[in-house]
Amino acid sequence: MKPLIIAIGIFLISSSLSAQEQLYFNPLYVPHTDTTLVFTPKDYSVTSGKKYPVMFLLHGVGATYRQWSTIINVQKYADAYGFIIVCPDGLNDSWYINSPRKQMSKYEDFFFKDLYPAIVQKYRVENELFFITGICSGGHGALNLFAKRPELFKAAGSSGGVVDLSVEVGNMSLQNILGSGESDVLRKFSVINNVGKLAASQKEIIFDCGTEDINYEANNDLRRRCDELKVKATYISQPGKHDKAYWQKSIKVQFDFFKRIVRDIY
Repeated sequence: MKPLIIAIGIFLISSSLSAQEQLYFNPLYVPHTDTTLVFTPKDYSVTSGKKYPVMFLLHGVGATYRQWSTIINVQKYADAYGFIIVCPDGLNDSWYINSPRKQMSKYEDFFFKDLYPAIVQKYRVENELFFITGICSGGHGALNLFAKRPELFKAAGSSGGVVDLSVEVGNMSLQNILGSGESDVLRKFSVINNVGKLAASQKEIIFDCGTEDINYEANNDLRRRCDELKVKATYISQPGKHDKAYWQKSIKVQFDFFKRIVRDIY
């Protein structure tokens, strides 16, 4: 089934002449319309022969597709790194997974059947150069989506990600998706317990966490598991909290990492 985009809006960002598009998707797999922002580099042209790498930026739990625009100037990143940057909405409590409890909370299906194909069809993309990363629940979502379909991505990342869902056992949004916190369910869906899928892909990942972040120990555990399974992982630990100030530092490092992969190919 082709993805259904029910509206597209184009508008200017501040005083820049760079355009940003806002896509709306019919709620076929999720409870309501998903809004996605797409930022194209300043030299982007539908008439040129040039194609561009794509970066999916996933926001944290309880936030919306606008969160990344409150952390960084997304348009400047698109211009500086030459990426098409896609900021989808995680629908507040989707945790970017297919819920075993809620029929209309199938975010993985939405991502792979609606969003990803729409970006491929609408934009001048380099199909071999799709990247994905995120913060908080978006960090978990990025690594989870990468593990589910590694052939669709070149590499993936996470910043302050909730890589072990048991850390959020009392989180009501997580309970809405997975249930009241049964340990076997949390283990099944946690990235830290699906590291083998990352290893099997033989592709690179980058993840980081601030030393004062509640997810710090879980990210250290993920690093150890990656080492044991020989996952091609870059792990960065540095001072910082689970907040905007930390993510402003960490996301630049991740963009540099992904850009290096692009340069190595060319």
